[in-house]
Amino acid sequence: MLVELSIKNFAIIEELSISFTGGLTVLTGETGAGKSIIIDAINLLSGGRGSSEFVRHGESKAEIEGMFIIPDDDHHPIYEKAAELGIELNEGAVMLRRDIAQNGKSICRINGKMVTIGMLKEVGQTLIDVHGQHEHQELMDYHFHLPLLDQFGGEEIRKSYRDYEAAYNQYSAVQKQYDSLNQDERQTVHRLDFLTFQHNEIQKANLILHEDEQLMEERRKINNFEKIYESLQTAYQALRGDQRALDWLSISMNSMDDVAQLDENAKGMSETISNSYYLLEETSVSIRNAFELLEYDPERLNMIEGRLNELNNLKRKYGKTIEEILQYYSDIEAEIETLQNRETHLAKLESQLVSLKSEVLTKAISLSEARQKQALLLTEQIHQELQELYMEKTKFEVVFHHKPSPDMELQAKDIHKSGLDEVEFYISTNPGEPLKPLAKTASGGELSRMMLALKNIFSKHTGITSIIFDEVDTGVSGRVAQAIAEKIYKVSVDSQVLCISHLPQVAAMSKTHLYIEKQIKDGRTMTHVYPLQHEDKVKEIARMISGVEITDLTKKHAEELLKQAENLKLH
Repeated sequence: MLVELSIKNFAIIEELSISFTGGLTVLTGETGAGKSIIIDAINLLSGGRGSSEFVRHGESKAEIEGMFIIPDDDHHPIYEKAAELGIELNEGAVMLRRDIAQNGKSICRINGKMVTIGMLKEVGQTLIDVHGQHEHQELMDYHFHLPLLDQFGGEEIRKSYRDYEAAYNQYSAVQKQYDSLNQDERQTVHRLDFLTFQHNEIQKANLILHEDEQLMEERRKINNFEKIYESLQTAYQALRGDQRALDWLSISMNSMDDVAQLDENAKGMSETISNSYYLLEETSVSIRNAFELLEYDPERLNMIEGRLNELNNLKRKYGKTIEEILQYYSDIEAEIETLQNRETHLAKLESQLVSLKSEVLTKAISLSEARQKQALLLTEQIHQELQELYMEKTKFEVVFHHKPSPDMELQAKDIHKSGLDEVEFYISTNPGEPLKPLAKTASGGELSRMMLALKNIFSKHTGITSIIFDEVDTGVSGRVAQAIAEKIYKVSVDSQVLCISHLPQVAAMSKTHLYIEKQIKDGRTMTHVYPLQHEDKVKEIARMISGVEITDLTKKHAEELLKQAENLKLH
């Protein structure tokens, strides 16, 4: 549930902080006051598309922050999503924040952790469902109907789909291998020649893991021969030469040995000096051997340079490291073997495809049957919802354009990533008229009611804590308006609902009524939000009823609406 929303320098909003409660919250106000802007801000918190146009004129960035309280319930989808993205949830609270700069770039945070817009969207979609006016258009597009049906079907369809998806992915991978191998013979010959050339080139190089690193280290030593030689000589002379460091250390060691025999406390120091002496003595021998063996070999340097050039040339072609080149070598070796024995491999892949196709079709049919079962349940629930919205004569049906046949006589082209089915919602709004696609039949008001019916059904399946309606009541009035108000309230019983509405019936059903007002101060437009108490609520509903002038009669009507709403809530 959204409990607090903070907006700064967003569109015409300078600074705004709104507290929300559970149940139904209605936002009203004059057209252009900024109601939809608040919804836009919430939509951006759920990963909606940002733009520099959202930044208030003259400001460097827009800031939006929302605090959500989530149920103390491990079943809520946000827990799984947060764990997947590595986000900690603190005491059932989630803080979403989004800053939009003047260049349109966004910085997103979840509980203080910086995330991508994609991650913000994934989390936001488990918390917020924003139903804007554009969703009417989505409902008109039949491509969205199958996902809606799958969403309704819940775990039953998800399980069938997971089984199908695993089989389909395996089938697709083998099909891709088969198509690649079963290409034109001339292309196969060209491919084989090309791979053979690469294979021979890498093989000829006799690559050894980490050889390049060892050669570069050796080259560095040869290039710095003079400096290394001088430094080794200086180090040796300091220990064994005129400076006699080891001789002085020997004197110190003998002196401390005498002290240690007389003073127990000196034994530790004596041992330290003795160990240091013998260690340095050994080291001095190693230093002497090192500079005696050191020699400058220009021919070896030329050989190293040539070998490194050869390795770098191979890296440019086949991989960034010797390990990657050797892996590529192994891969093309396997492909060469496959191409040389093309017919054998094709026969093997054909046999695999036959087996996999049968499995895919079986699981696809099982998925389709699950969908058809859920489609009947959805149809039943839609009819019930539409009846309550005064569309009792409307017939609704989920039409499957590709129904699988029992004999499984289906072609590979019939199956796709989502299964066998293409689904479309059909309705008939008038008795005696045939069922037609929703997009070709429904009016604006009918679409509003259809979407509300779907939202009411799906709100029980999604686990989403906040549902937001942006003028879902478009194109309705009279008793239909009252029915929509009751339906929106019904949705709010199980979820927090925020609703922008121009219908007094909807406003009357609200638990919280927020009034949005636009003011001009110092030549700049600003938006303010006021929670309405009973008297102010009566006035606002009266204004919504009358339009301009508020009379005693409209106030009385508003009072009646509120009283009626309270009675409906009790039943």
